[in-house]
Amino acid sequence: MKRVSTILALGLLIGLGVLPISLAQEEDEAQSPLARLPVERHTLDNGLRVVLSPDRTIPTVAIAVYYDVGSRNEEEGRSGFAHLFEHMMFQGSANVGKGEHFTLIMNRGGSMNGTTSQDRTNYFETLPSNELELGIWLEADRMRSLAITESNFENQRQTVIEERRQRVDNVPYVPSFLRINELAFGDYFPYAHSVIGDMQDLLDAPLSAVQEFFDRWYAPNNAVISIAGDFDSAEALALVSRHFGDIGRRELPEFTMPALEPQTEERRDTIEDQFAQLPAFHLAYHIPPSRTADHYPLELLSMVLGDGQSSRLYQKLVKEEEMCQSIYVGTDDLRGPDLFSVWAIMAAEQNPADAQAVVFEELAAIASEGITERELEKVRNRIRSAFLFGLQSNMSRARNLAEFELYWGSAELLREELDRYLEVDAAAIQRVAGEYFAATNRTVLDVIPASASENSEEAQ
Repeated sequence: MKRVSTILALGLLIGLGVLPISLAQEEDEAQSPLARLPVERHTLDNGLRVVLSPDRTIPTVAIAVYYDVGSRNEEEGRSGFAHLFEHMMFQGSANVGKGEHFTLIMNRGGSMNGTTSQDRTNYFETLPSNELELGIWLEADRMRSLAITESNFENQRQTVIEERRQRVDNVPYVPSFLRINELAFGDYFPYAHSVIGDMQDLLDAPLSAVQEFFDRWYAPNNAVISIAGDFDSAEALALVSRHFGDIGRRELPEFTMPALEPQTEERRDTIEDQFAQLPAFHLAYHIPPSRTADHYPLELLSMVLGDGQSSRLYQKLVKEEEMCQSIYVGTDDLRGPDLFSVWAIMAAEQNPADAQAVVFEELAAIASEGITERELEKVRNRIRSAFLFGLQSNMSRARNLAEFELYWGSAELLREELDRYLEVDAAAIQRVAGEYFAATNRTVLDVIPASASENSEEAQ
């Protein structure tokens, strides 16, 4: 579910362009419209993978560079380094001053950012098409010669610590999203610890550890550059070769996701939240990794339960019973062992246990009775629109193609992804509903406002 909604959100948040002519032609019923998505793949001698998706309809280009390093690659005692480097990469390089990356892009009418997840770190910019070389050069310069200095490190270490205070510790409900992963994954370090990391780990880290992390992971043979928009493919490839080609490849550390021990009993915990006004809860169930066979029907199941106001749980918990203010259901879409997640904020004076019982009942009902044809039609229509509208902008195409190249070995697989969802039938959804939602595979986290806990203690 998250992967589908992310594709749609990228198109809407970054700004919808015009659907490429090759995708806007009348759809052949026997062929997915994504089959005509332009995708060219190349690999430089130093191992850098290059994905090109030309579309001359709008005079802009989007560049996305994805590094195969996220918080899952971190070592215990060195958490938060992947996210720290998202910040460090804007602190200057051999030919670019501190903060100048932003200035050069914005002064030319462009936009840019970077993000970190459990599974990767990315950097991206959109520029007028005549500034393509600038974007490529900027990305190459910081891959080659990032300014890792004591002052830059200390500055960004403090920035991350302050970010944690502002965006995690002091925001209602956000700490619970870190806690549910800790609880569900237990001692499975790759996904149990948060992307932002443990602040003590960052405080204890020496500069040498930062340099070592960069040398280990920020190599051309551990990266993908994806370009979408108004450009000539031969010229774009020549620019990438010119600016990235002389960056030496490195010996990469071996990384294999460890096996996750099956959960054998329900896990429960409660967290107090001093900023929350209403109780809330998380449910998490272990499911297979993204793009495995059962993940697709599980994503559609999450949409039947929680996608939009006509979904089952919104209708029951928000509209009919008025137990909840809001409800979210989705898969976390991790490359390794994944989670099927439910998140709800309660309405005033409602009991979270009652709402949780409704969720359990709906899962059991789908396992025994299946879903309706109308529900299946609705989620299929939603997925079609997510892919077609969500891939309209150059940036959304560049980022999705880079992710498929990095995660799954070929950006061309994106052409087939819509079909993988549309092939799911009602029987498959019913089957997975009966397979993955046993109480022994369930993790429950209740979020209690600190004020409610204080009132309870005063009443005793």
